[in-house]
Formats: sequence, C-alpha cells, structure tokens
Amino acid sequence: MGRVGNLGERLRSGRPARRLEGAATFARPYLPALHVAMAMAFAALVAAPALLPASAFAAKMGEASRFLIWTLWFPLVFLSVLATGRSWCGVLCPMGAASEWVNGIGLKRPAPAWLRWEGTPIVSFMIVTILGQTVGVRDYPSAILEVFGLTLLAALLIGYVYGQGQRKRAWCRHACPIGLLLGVFSRLGPVDLVPKRPEPGGDAYDARGLCPTMIDLRRKTESRHCVMCARCVSPQKAGGLAVRLRPPGAEIGDIARRHPAMSEVWFLFLGTGVALGGFLWLVLPQYQSLRQALVLWAIDNGHTWLGESGPAWLMVVHPEAREVFVWLDFLLIVGWMIGVMLALAGVLAALHAAAAWLAGRFGAGDDFRSRFVTLSYQAAPAAMISLLLGLGGNLFSLIPEPAAESIKIAALLGAVAWGAALGWRILGGMGLRGERKLLATAPGVVAGLVIVAAWWPAVVGG
Repeated sequence: MGRVGNLGERLRSGRPARRLEGAATFARPYLPALHVAMAMAFAALVAAPALLPASAFAAKMGEASRFLIWTLWFPLVFLSVLATGRSWCGVLCPMGAASEWVNGIGLKRPAPAWLRWEGTPIVSFMIVTILGQTVGVRDYPSAILEVFGLTLLAALLIGYVYGQGQRKRAWCRHACPIGLLLGVFSRLGPVDLVPKRPEPGGDAYDARGLCPTMIDLRRKTESRHCVMCARCVSPQKAGGLAVRLRPPGAEIGDIARRHPAMSEVWFLFLGTGVALGGFLWLVLPQYQSLRQALVLWAIDNGHTWLGESGPAWLMVVHPEAREVFVWLDFLLIVGWMIGVMLALAGVLAALHAAAAWLAGRFGAGDDFRSRFVTLSYQAAPAAMISLLLGLGGNLFSLIPEPAAESIKIAALLGAVAWGAALGWRILGGMGLRGERKLLATAPGVVAGLVIVAAWWPAVVGG
C-alpha cells in the first residue's frame, strides 16, 4: 500500500506533471495561430461540401467531411477527456476561440440569469442532438452546415454580447452543447489544474479574473469548467495553478468535496436517454411498427397534413437521395427520442434514489438530496460509454465487426464495474462499511446494467 501511495504522490507532483506544465507554457504563444488554422479547417469541412456546385469533387469532399467529423473528430474528442480533460475546448476548438475573440470587441455585458442557469447547456445539447437527427446531420452536407453553422453563430452572438472582462468565454461556460458533456466526463480524467495556494470557500464565479471560463482560480476544486488553456499556469511563480496528476475517477470518488451539481446528474440521465432514443429509432422494428400504425390512423382520421413534407431546415428533404421526411416522421422521431429519454432517466433516477434511501437507512450522513446527487455520479462511466456508442459509434466501423462487438461489450461491462467502484468509494466517504455498504451499492450496479441492456442493440447491431 505504501508503494502505491508513494507512486501516486510522485505522479501528482513529479516529472510527468512538470513536463506537462512546460509543454503548456511553451505552446501558449502559438495558440492564436493554431486557432486560425483550426478555423480554416472547420470552414473547409463544414461549409465547402454544402456550398460547392454539385460534382464528383463535391461528393468526395462530403464523404471526407462526414468521415473526419463523425468517425474521427467527435469520438476522439469525446475520448480525449479521459486523458487531458477539456483540452479540446481550450486549445483546439474554433468555436470557443471565435467566441473569445469577439468578446474582445463586444459589449461585455454580465451573463443574465437565463444564461447562467445550469440547465441551459442541457437544453442546448437536447436541441442540437434532436435537430441533428431530424435533418440528417450524419448524412448530408447541408445538414452539417446548418447544425454546425448555427452553433457557431450562437457562439459568436453570446461571445459578443456577454462576458465581463477581457477574453471571456461565456459560450464555453454556459451554453455550448458539448461543453457540459466534456465537463462532466473531465471529472473522470487524470489531469487537473489546482491552486498552488488554495483558499477556502469552494468553487466560485469570477467574471473579472484571468480565467476565460470565469473560475475563481484561488478556490478551484472541480475540473468541469476548466478548458485547459493553461493561462493560469506559470511554473516559475509561487502563485497560480499547477498541473497535478491523479488516478482516473478520483474526482468523482471524492465528489462530495468537489462541488457536485444536480444539473450534471440530470445531464447524465437525460443525455444518455436522448442519445439512446436517437439510435434506437433507426434500428428497432417497434419504431417502424408504430410509424405504420400512426400512418393508418392519420389516413383514417383525415390528417393528411401529416403526410406532407416540412421545411428542409427542420427535417430531411432530399428527393435526390430518395429520402424525404414528412411531418409524421418529424413528430415521431422527436417524440420517440424524448420518450426514451424520459423513460431511461426515470429508471436511472429511481435506482439512484433507492441507493440514496438505503444509504440513509444504514446511517450515512447528509440529507437525501445530497446523497442522491453524489451517488448518481457513479453513472458517469456507463453514461460516457453510452454516449460514445450513440454519438460517436462510427469510430467502431474502423474495426472488424467481431472485434468491434467484443470491444463494445468490454467497454460497457467495464464501465459498469468502474461505476460500482466509484459508488463504493462514495459510500465509504459517507461512513458506510461492510454489508451495509455492499447493499447500498447494489442499486447503482443495477442502473449500470440497465444502461447496458438498453444499448444492447448497439452492440449486436440491431
């Protein structure tokens, strides 16, 4: 045990951390040029395939764009949080950089209550995820341009209007549809930036300080809002922040002292559910049976408008590809995704509520709400793998099918085991031991297995 502890201390404060600090400070002056290059690449990937005249070259550009975005970029960005937190956001993301740039010439108004509401990024994620399904963002260049283009416009608008001080990223902190996703799962990662001279009081909001995402750096205890831009890292100075390495999942294991948030819990439940709904409507025969029943009902009751196509910005209208959605398709896809989302979120919430109730019965401290929030974080590993399967599943197409299936199964079961280990540690922090601790862990394990069962069609291919 002593050797393990000594190794952990060396990792946290030894050469690997110092080397990361050195690399971050060395690269910092070159970030503006990197942001420009990323913006140009982003424009080429997102805009060019949709705006070029129809030709064989444009078709190849579209194929390349879809491959780079959905097979490589999204899943690899998603997985990167397990290594370097939200480094994509602070180092490479062209939207975050653009939002920060316009903030420098913008109005710099304080973020209003609706923007600072912790449910705003959840709503943003839901809108983008559902719209992406109804317009065919994985298949059509025009849909890619619409979804990513509107997201960029929102980032620019919010950056221009809001964000006190200089070089602030109100968009990244409050509204980015994948910012909360990456932020929650950065808690699982091994890299953190911590104050060299921490002050008491816990995390606070500081719109006037150095941090672009408005973190009070002296009181930083959580990693979800940190975009790893490393502006606060100065190895030669006694103040500021320093790189610290930690065992994966350590922050969630100690979540009670790391500013747990109900909004993150609901994102874990709702985000997993909406991604599941967006996948299942494509593969389950029950969806097609329901659609056929509704078609007959609409005909019998004279609702012919449900068989008419809607606007192309809202749904797939591509007769050249022999795919056209009508209002019935649009409403059914949206309803299906929301229904699956609410159903799965309800089951997961009930199981973690049971865990919180059991923990209280067995003598755990704090009130029921606090126990529910902290214990719900054990769903993070399974939720992460679920979202990877649903939103970044094209990555597995690079692997032969038998091997891909084995990897998916191992990832899901490994995530359940990891979640159980995190729940075990959280319950230990509540003071539970022995058989009582084991019983209180059981509902969280069942919740993980429910996620595995729900995603089984993604594993076996339907």
